[in-house]
Amino acid sequence: MTEVVLSTDRTLISNHHGKEFLGFGATGAPVLLPRGVWMYLFAPRMKVDSEGRPWQAPYGMRKIEAALQNAGYDAQIIDPDHLEKHLENAKVLLISHHDYFGFGPPSSTFASIFKMKTVNALSFEEFMEKPEIRAAKKRGLKIIAGGPAAWQWSYREEERKRWGVDTVVEGEGERIVVELVEKALRGEKLPEWVTMPPKEAPLLREIPTIKAPSVNGMVEIMRGCPRGCKFCSVTLRPLRFIPYKNIEKEILVNVRGGVKDGIFQSEDVPLYGAKGVIPNAEKVLKLMRLGKKHYRKLVWSHASIAALVKGERDDKLITRCAEILLDENQSWWGAEIGVETGSPRLAEKIMPAKAKPFDTKEWPSLVVEAAGIMEDTHLTPAMTLITGLPEETEDDIIKTLELVDELWDFKAIIMPMFFVPMGLLKDRDWFKAYKLSEAHVELLKRCLTHGIRQGKRILKDYFDDRWWGTLMIPFYWTFISAIERAARHYGYLSYPQGKEDTEKTPFKSIGESVKIGLHRIRPGAH
Repeated sequence: MTEVVLSTDRTLISNHHGKEFLGFGATGAPVLLPRGVWMYLFAPRMKVDSEGRPWQAPYGMRKIEAALQNAGYDAQIIDPDHLEKHLENAKVLLISHHDYFGFGPPSSTFASIFKMKTVNALSFEEFMEKPEIRAAKKRGLKIIAGGPAAWQWSYREEERKRWGVDTVVEGEGERIVVELVEKALRGEKLPEWVTMPPKEAPLLREIPTIKAPSVNGMVEIMRGCPRGCKFCSVTLRPLRFIPYKNIEKEILVNVRGGVKDGIFQSEDVPLYGAKGVIPNAEKVLKLMRLGKKHYRKLVWSHASIAALVKGERDDKLITRCAEILLDENQSWWGAEIGVETGSPRLAEKIMPAKAKPFDTKEWPSLVVEAAGIMEDTHLTPAMTLITGLPEETEDDIIKTLELVDELWDFKAIIMPMFFVPMGLLKDRDWFKAYKLSEAHVELLKRCLTHGIRQGKRILKDYFDDRWWGTLMIPFYWTFISAIERAARHYGYLSYPQGKEDTEKTPFKSIGESVKIGLHRIRPGAH
């Protein structure tokens, strides 16, 4: 058995039914439905081989696995349900997470509102309490924690000691992980905390190519971001564009492993190959053609409002991307879009380069223009807002609420999140539910109502690329309807003036949703 094991809890070692966005459901608080149902809906078990190696694994963990294998170690990612036989002989366990303790913006928002731990936090806690991990720790197992949420361990020193986490690595880990594993295997004492500053970030030649499929075919196209938003840690990292040949190698790893669809990972996909914040249309279009050459369906992880607008105004970039991406296999595409606020004043203070090359004073109109571009090109986004930002005023909240109203009929999910101290604002205070003003509450209600309406619209087409997808619709329709009933009961639904409850939903009952599914599978079915 391998001496170096990589693993994490079920909310990450899952492909979320082949739909990456469903993974965000695991950041919710387990209300209305049992936690087991939440896990089935948003983080089902992954297919594994005879050794318990998952078919797909989180992209960042695949990078660390590849770095260790390139250094000659038999390092393997193992599914959390198959750890026991591997930990009998393993000397090092590496763990990673996007949100270890539920402190990330989505999770902390739900945790604060409902005053309970989120699904992902509970899942990770159960993972660390596994008897096989506890027993291996007593035998001398070294545990190294890293990943995007490594910073969260600084708030959980007690748990770090109780679970025996020897080292926490904050920052990009490819350069340091081999050295730490070598020390651990030699039985040397490990540093309790390692911070990899931006100046020590790996160069392009030091970033390894993954060797086994990543969750939902994710492939990184660039690292870092030139926007410089004060609330974000990614902007502190140097900007690097991954070469086309490296991108294609990783796409082929996924495709040969049986993953048909993919995600291009970047903080701002339209800025691939850009000089500053001006999109390079030809490089982006070449990237889209490369992706669709191998993947049946391709989506983006993130894009920015300004890049969408600038690219479309100058070169019809988004329209031309849609012409490449949308075909007989793909009728829509998605991306996460950071809106954060509807207030130009607040935007200027906390994200002054977010609107570049445009003036921050134009921010709300840019968001509305980008929404029109996305609607026209069938790009369905998840848009984030941040409430409780430092120096936020009541007027800033009202302006954000007004922007949500302007986007009322836009096919998107608009997700408000509480401010979490990260990036250049890491020394500021957390925003909690008890700090909510009446304007905050109204904003949350409006986003919830918008999400219910548009969620039903999105659900109609969300699973249209899989034959079994229509059979899943009733389960998610039931979930959305349960939220809607609870929101209506407690008075949490809120509409812009003149827009009260006029949305026509794809189906009015679970019976009708099943009928729609049957018609898609067998036309003429009753």
